[in-house]
Amino acid sequence: QVQLVESGGGLVQAGGSLRLSCAASGGIFSIATMGWYRQAPGKERELVAAITKEGTSNYADSVKGRFTISRDNAKNTMYLQMNSLKPEDTAVYYCNLRFVGSIWGQGTQVTVSS
Repeated sequence: QVQLVESGGGLVQAGGSLRLSCAASGGIFSIATMGWYRQAPGKERELVAAITKEGTSNYADSVKGRFTISRDNAKNTMYLQMNSLKPEDTAVYYCNLRFVGSIWGQGTQVTVSS
């Protein structure tokens, strides 16, 4: 059973940076597509960024140029470097693993103050 554990969330001022991590247990991380999603209060969960097992990435328009997704298959870990944070980036950020099915982490809160 694969489990995902996010870390790195917190409170930061606008313009600041945070780095989220997602650690995966189990043996399928290296062959799975990984993604970061976020859900703000009263809004639907949305894709922030995703990265394939080959390392190809894509981003939501709202974060392009500010966020960078990466993965370390040797460590079974995915990262999201978030720079130039804005108050509208405030949300719970979830890690997702897709391989046949979909597995979610428990989420980590990111709060950006103005």
